[in-house]
Amino acid sequence: MNEVSQISTTKRSLAERLPTSVTPAVRRLSVASLIGQGVLIVSGGVVRVTGSGLGCPTWPKCTAESLTNTPEMGIHGVIEFVNRTLTFALAAIGLILLVMLWNLRKERKDLFWLAFGLLAVIPAQAVIGGITVLTGLNPYVVSLHFLVSAGLVVISMLLVNRAYGRTGVTGPHDVPRPRPLIRQLSVVAAVAGYLAVVLGTLVTGSGPHSGDGTSPRMELNGYLVTRLHAVPVYVLVAAALLLVILLWRNGKGDILRNAALVLFVSVLFQGFIGYWQYFTGIPILLVIFHMAGASLMLGVVTNMIDVALRRGKDVLPA
Repeated sequence: MNEVSQISTTKRSLAERLPTSVTPAVRRLSVASLIGQGVLIVSGGVVRVTGSGLGCPTWPKCTAESLTNTPEMGIHGVIEFVNRTLTFALAAIGLILLVMLWNLRKERKDLFWLAFGLLAVIPAQAVIGGITVLTGLNPYVVSLHFLVSAGLVVISMLLVNRAYGRTGVTGPHDVPRPRPLIRQLSVVAAVAGYLAVVLGTLVTGSGPHSGDGTSPRMELNGYLVTRLHAVPVYVLVAAALLLVILLWRNGKGDILRNAALVLFVSVLFQGFIGYWQYFTGIPILLVIFHMAGASLMLGVVTNMIDVALRRGKDVLPA
Protein backbone atom coordinates (compact mmCIF):
# COMPACT_ATOMS: atom_id res chain seq x y z
CA MET A 1 0.00 0.00 0.00
CA ASN A 2 1.48 3.36 -1.04
CA GLU A 3 1.69 6.42 1.20
CA VAL A 4 -1.32 8.17 -0.39
CA SER A 5 -3.53 5.14 0.19
CA GLN A 6 -2.37 4.90 3.79
CA ILE A 7 -3.25 8.55 4.43
CA SER A 8 -6.67 8.08 2.81
CA THR A 9 -7.34 4.97 4.91
CA THR A 10 -6.30 6.80 8.07
CA LYS A 11 -8.65 9.68 7.28
CA ARG A 12 -11.56 7.30 6.71
CA SER A 13 -10.74 5.48 9.93
CA LEU A 14 -10.75 8.70 11.91
CA ALA A 15 -14.00 9.87 10.34
CA GLU A 16 -15.66 6.55 11.12
CA ARG A 17 -14.85 7.00 14.80
CA LEU A 18 -16.52 10.40 14.99
CA PRO A 19 -20.19 10.72 16.02
CA THR A 20 -22.90 10.48 13.39
CA SER A 21 -25.53 12.00 15.66
CA VAL A 22 -25.70 14.68 18.33
CA THR A 23 -24.28 12.87 21.35
CA PRO A 24 -24.45 13.78 25.06
CA ALA A 25 -20.78 14.75 24.80
CA VAL A 26 -21.60 17.34 22.12
CA ARG A 27 -24.37 18.75 24.32
CA ARG A 28 -22.10 18.91 27.36
CA LEU A 29 -19.38 20.65 25.34
CA SER A 30 -21.88 23.24 24.12
CA VAL A 31 -22.86 23.97 27.73
CA ALA A 32 -19.18 24.10 28.71
CA SER A 33 -18.59 26.66 25.97
CA LEU A 34 -21.49 28.82 27.17
CA ILE A 35 -20.35 28.72 30.78
CA GLY A 36 -16.74 29.27 29.76
CA GLN A 37 -17.56 32.37 27.72
CA GLY A 38 -19.38 33.80 30.73
CA VAL A 39 -16.44 33.01 32.99
CA LEU A 40 -14.13 34.71 30.49
CA ILE A 41 -16.19 37.90 30.72
CA VAL A 42 -16.06 37.80 34.52
CA SER A 43 -12.34 37.07 34.37
CA GLY A 44 -11.85 40.10 32.13
CA GLY A 45 -13.74 42.17 34.70
CA VAL A 46 -11.43 40.92 37.45
CA VAL A 47 -8.42 41.90 35.34
CA ARG A 48 -9.82 45.40 34.94
CA VAL A 49 -10.92 46.16 38.50
CA THR A 50 -7.74 44.79 40.06
CA GLY A 51 -5.53 46.91 37.80
CA SER A 52 -4.03 43.81 36.20
CA GLY A 53 -4.58 44.80 32.59
CA LEU A 54 -0.85 45.15 32.02
CA GLY A 55 0.08 42.34 34.39
CA CYS A 56 1.55 40.71 31.29
CA PRO A 57 3.01 43.80 29.58
CA THR A 58 3.67 42.14 26.21
CA TRP A 59 1.85 39.86 23.77
CA PRO A 60 1.73 37.01 22.81
CA LYS A 61 4.29 36.28 25.53
CA CYS A 62 3.72 37.42 29.09
CA THR A 63 7.18 39.01 29.13
CA ALA A 64 9.82 39.43 26.45
CA GLU A 65 11.52 36.26 27.69
CA SER A 66 8.68 34.18 29.15
CA LEU A 67 5.45 32.80 27.71
CA THR A 68 3.96 32.59 31.23
CA ASN A 69 3.91 35.02 34.13
CA THR A 70 6.92 35.12 36.43
CA PRO A 71 7.03 35.38 40.26
CA GLU A 72 8.39 38.93 39.97
CA MET A 73 5.15 40.03 38.30
CA GLY A 74 3.14 39.26 41.43
CA ILE A 75 -0.62 38.77 41.62
CA HIS A 76 -1.31 41.06 38.65
CA GLY A 77 0.70 38.78 36.38
CA VAL A 78 -1.18 35.74 37.68
CA ILE A 79 -4.59 37.34 37.09
CA GLU A 80 -3.77 38.47 33.56
CA PHE A 81 -2.17 35.16 32.58
CA VAL A 82 -5.16 33.16 33.88
CA ASN A 83 -7.43 35.33 31.76
CA ARG A 84 -5.29 34.62 28.69
CA THR A 85 -5.23 30.89 29.45
CA LEU A 86 -9.03 30.77 29.54
CA THR A 87 -9.08 31.88 25.91
CA PHE A 88 -6.93 28.91 24.89
CA ALA A 89 -9.13 26.54 26.91
CA LEU A 90 -12.22 27.82 25.10
CA ALA A 91 -10.46 27.46 21.76
CA ALA A 92 -9.76 23.82 22.64
CA ILE A 93 -13.46 23.26 23.43
CA GLY A 94 -14.41 24.86 20.12
CA LEU A 95 -11.97 22.68 18.21
CA ILE A 96 -13.20 19.49 19.88
CA LEU A 97 -16.80 20.46 19.11
CA LEU A 98 -15.98 21.09 15.47
CA VAL A 99 -14.21 17.74 15.14
CA MET A 100 -17.09 15.88 16.81
CA LEU A 101 -19.57 17.53 14.44
CA TRP A 102 -17.53 16.78 11.32
CA ASN A 103 -19.71 13.89 10.17
CA LEU A 104 -22.77 16.11 10.73
CA ARG A 105 -21.48 19.08 8.76
CA LYS A 106 -24.11 18.57 6.03
CA GLU A 107 -26.97 17.12 8.05
CA ARG A 108 -26.63 19.62 10.91
CA LYS A 109 -25.19 22.69 9.26
CA ASP A 110 -26.69 24.82 12.02
CA LEU A 111 -24.57 23.15 14.71
CA PHE A 112 -21.46 22.81 12.59
CA TRP A 113 -21.30 26.46 11.52
CA LEU A 114 -22.08 27.75 15.01
CA ALA A 115 -19.19 25.64 16.32
CA PHE A 116 -17.04 26.89 13.44
CA GLY A 117 -17.94 30.47 14.35
CA LEU A 118 -16.89 29.89 17.94
CA LEU A 119 -13.53 28.48 16.89
CA ALA A 120 -12.94 31.20 14.27
CA VAL A 121 -13.76 34.12 16.56
CA ILE A 122 -11.79 32.95 19.62
CA PRO A 123 -8.36 33.41 17.96
CA ALA A 124 -9.51 36.81 16.72
CA GLN A 125 -10.45 37.61 20.31
CA ALA A 126 -6.95 36.65 21.43
CA VAL A 127 -5.46 39.01 18.82
CA ILE A 128 -7.73 41.86 19.97
CA GLY A 129 -6.61 41.12 23.52
CA GLY A 130 -3.02 41.48 22.33
CA ILE A 131 -3.81 44.80 20.66
CA THR A 132 -5.43 45.89 23.92
CA VAL A 133 -2.17 45.28 25.78
CA LEU A 134 0.04 46.80 23.07
CA THR A 135 -2.08 50.00 23.00
CA GLY A 136 -1.78 50.41 26.77
CA LEU A 137 -5.42 49.44 27.40
CA ASN A 138 -6.99 51.91 24.99
CA PRO A 139 -10.62 52.03 26.26
CA TYR A 140 -12.13 51.67 22.79
CA VAL A 141 -10.08 48.56 22.08
CA VAL A 142 -10.97 47.22 25.54
CA SER A 143 -14.65 47.76 24.68
CA LEU A 144 -14.23 45.87 21.41
CA HIS A 145 -12.51 43.08 23.33
CA PHE A 146 -15.53 42.78 25.62
CA LEU A 147 -18.09 43.00 22.82
CA VAL A 148 -16.46 40.12 20.97
CA SER A 149 -16.78 38.06 24.16
CA ALA A 150 -20.42 39.14 24.35
CA GLY A 151 -20.94 37.88 20.80
CA LEU A 152 -19.40 34.53 21.74
CA VAL A 153 -21.92 34.19 24.59
CA VAL A 154 -24.72 34.73 22.06
CA ILE A 155 -23.30 32.13 19.67
CA SER A 156 -22.82 29.65 22.51
CA MET A 157 -26.41 30.10 23.69
CA LEU A 158 -27.72 29.40 20.18
CA LEU A 159 -25.47 26.34 20.01
CA VAL A 160 -26.84 25.00 23.31
CA ASN A 161 -30.45 25.42 22.19
CA ARG A 162 -29.83 23.59 18.93
CA ALA A 163 -27.72 20.86 20.48
CA TYR A 164 -30.56 20.09 22.90
CA GLY A 165 -33.23 20.30 20.18
CA ARG A 166 -34.99 23.26 21.77
CA THR A 167 -34.93 25.36 18.59
CA GLY A 168 -33.79 25.19 14.98
CA VAL A 169 -34.12 22.35 12.50
CA THR A 170 -34.53 19.68 15.18
CA GLY A 171 -36.69 21.78 17.45
CA PRO A 172 -40.33 20.76 17.96
CA HIS A 173 -42.44 21.54 14.91
CA ASP A 174 -45.64 20.04 16.27
CA VAL A 175 -46.29 23.10 18.44
CA PRO A 176 -47.69 26.43 17.22
CA ARG A 177 -45.45 29.44 16.98
CA PRO A 178 -46.05 32.17 19.55
CA ARG A 179 -48.49 34.83 18.44
CA PRO A 180 -47.02 37.91 16.69
CA LEU A 181 -47.11 40.11 19.82
CA ILE A 182 -44.91 37.64 21.73
CA ARG A 183 -42.45 37.46 18.86
CA GLN A 184 -42.36 41.24 18.54
CA LEU A 185 -41.78 41.75 22.26
CA SER A 186 -38.99 39.18 22.16
CA VAL A 187 -37.29 41.12 19.38
CA VAL A 188 -37.68 44.35 21.35
CA ALA A 189 -36.21 42.68 24.42
CA ALA A 190 -33.26 41.32 22.47
CA VAL A 191 -32.47 44.61 20.75
CA ALA A 192 -32.77 46.50 24.05
CA GLY A 193 -30.61 43.95 25.85
CA TYR A 194 -27.84 44.00 23.25
CA LEU A 195 -27.94 47.80 23.05
CA ALA A 196 -27.70 48.06 26.84
CA VAL A 197 -24.55 45.93 26.75
CA VAL A 198 -23.00 48.05 23.98
CA LEU A 199 -23.78 51.31 25.78
CA GLY A 200 -22.49 49.78 29.00
CA THR A 201 -19.02 49.76 27.48
CA LEU A 202 -19.19 53.58 27.28
CA VAL A 203 -20.03 53.73 30.98
CA THR A 204 -17.13 51.41 31.74
CA GLY A 205 -14.75 53.32 29.49
CA SER A 206 -15.61 56.54 31.30
CA GLY A 207 -15.41 55.02 34.78
CA PRO A 208 -12.59 54.66 37.29
CA HIS A 209 -11.59 51.04 36.66
CA SER A 210 -9.26 51.27 33.67
CA GLY A 211 -7.25 48.09 34.20
CA ASP A 212 -4.09 50.06 34.97
CA GLY A 213 -3.38 53.39 36.63
CA THR A 214 -1.63 54.75 33.52
CA SER A 215 -4.36 53.79 31.03
CA PRO A 216 -6.42 56.46 29.22
CA ARG A 217 -10.18 56.83 29.65
CA MET A 218 -12.94 57.81 27.25
CA GLU A 219 -13.46 61.55 27.44
CA LEU A 220 -17.22 61.26 27.89
CA ASN A 221 -19.63 62.68 30.44
CA GLY A 222 -20.04 59.82 32.91
CA TYR A 223 -23.48 60.92 34.10
CA LEU A 224 -24.78 61.34 30.54
CA VAL A 225 -23.58 57.95 29.27
CA THR A 226 -24.96 56.27 32.40
CA ARG A 227 -28.40 57.80 31.75
CA LEU A 228 -28.12 56.78 28.10
CA HIS A 229 -27.21 53.22 29.13
CA ALA A 230 -30.29 53.09 31.39
CA VAL A 231 -32.78 53.80 28.57
CA PRO A 232 -32.61 50.38 26.83
CA VAL A 233 -32.55 48.75 30.29
CA TYR A 234 -35.94 50.33 31.07
CA VAL A 235 -37.25 49.13 27.71
CA LEU A 236 -35.93 45.64 28.42
CA VAL A 237 -37.57 45.53 31.86
CA ALA A 238 -40.91 46.61 30.38
CA ALA A 239 -40.71 44.09 27.52
CA ALA A 240 -39.72 41.26 29.88
CA LEU A 241 -42.58 42.10 32.27
CA LEU A 242 -45.11 42.16 29.42
CA LEU A 243 -43.82 38.80 28.19
CA VAL A 244 -44.26 37.30 31.67
CA ILE A 245 -47.82 38.66 31.94
CA LEU A 246 -48.83 37.47 28.47
CA LEU A 247 -47.26 34.02 28.85
CA TRP A 248 -48.21 33.36 32.49
CA ARG A 249 -51.32 31.35 31.72
CA ASN A 250 -49.30 28.92 29.56
CA GLY A 251 -48.39 27.00 32.73
CA LYS A 252 -45.21 26.02 34.55
CA GLY A 253 -43.90 23.65 31.90
CA ASP A 254 -44.09 26.13 29.03
CA ILE A 255 -40.65 26.90 27.61
CA LEU A 256 -41.64 30.40 26.54
CA ARG A 257 -43.03 31.33 29.94
CA ASN A 258 -39.94 29.98 31.65
CA ALA A 259 -37.70 31.90 29.27
CA ALA A 260 -39.59 35.11 29.99
CA LEU A 261 -39.45 34.54 33.75
CA VAL A 262 -35.71 33.90 33.71
CA LEU A 263 -35.21 36.99 31.55
CA PHE A 264 -37.27 39.21 33.87
CA VAL A 265 -35.51 38.01 37.04
CA SER A 266 -32.08 38.35 35.39
CA VAL A 267 -32.78 41.90 34.25
CA LEU A 268 -34.00 42.91 37.70
CA PHE A 269 -30.84 41.43 39.23
CA GLN A 270 -28.63 43.23 36.74
CA GLY A 271 -30.47 46.52 37.19
CA PHE A 272 -30.29 46.25 40.98
CA ILE A 273 -26.54 45.61 40.89
CA GLY A 274 -26.08 48.44 38.40
CA TYR A 275 -27.82 51.01 40.57
CA TRP A 276 -26.16 49.70 43.73
CA GLN A 277 -22.68 50.10 42.28
CA TYR A 278 -23.52 53.53 40.86
CA PHE A 279 -24.70 54.94 44.20
CA THR A 280 -21.88 53.34 46.23
CA GLY A 281 -18.94 54.58 44.20
CA ILE A 282 -18.53 51.56 41.90
CA PRO A 283 -16.88 49.13 44.36
CA ILE A 284 -14.83 46.32 42.89
CA LEU A 285 -16.99 43.41 44.06
CA LEU A 286 -20.18 44.89 42.62
CA VAL A 287 -18.46 45.53 39.28
CA ILE A 288 -17.56 41.83 39.11
CA PHE A 289 -21.17 40.86 39.90
CA HIS A 290 -22.34 43.30 37.23
CA MET A 291 -20.06 41.63 34.68
CA ALA A 292 -21.49 38.25 35.65
CA GLY A 293 -24.97 39.73 35.27
CA ALA A 294 -24.12 41.06 31.81
CA SER A 295 -23.03 37.59 30.73
CA LEU A 296 -26.20 36.07 32.18
CA MET A 297 -28.41 38.67 30.52
CA LEU A 298 -26.79 38.08 27.13
CA GLY A 299 -27.56 34.39 27.42
CA VAL A 300 -31.16 34.68 28.62
CA VAL A 301 -32.19 37.41 26.18
CA THR A 302 -30.73 35.35 23.32
CA ASN A 303 -32.62 32.33 24.60
CA MET A 304 -35.84 34.36 24.70
CA ILE A 305 -35.69 35.53 21.10
CA ASP A 306 -34.50 32.11 19.94
CA VAL A 307 -37.38 30.15 21.46
CA ALA A 308 -39.85 32.80 20.30
CA LEU A 309 -38.73 32.89 16.67
CA ARG A 310 -37.13 29.53 15.99
CA ARG A 311 -39.54 27.07 17.54
CA GLY A 312 -42.80 25.59 16.24
CA LYS A 313 -44.69 26.56 13.12
CA ASP A 314 -47.52 28.87 12.13
CA VAL A 315 -51.03 27.47 12.57
CA LEU A 316 -52.94 27.66 9.30
CA PRO A 317 -56.43 29.13 9.53
CA ALA A 318 -59.24 26.59 9.31
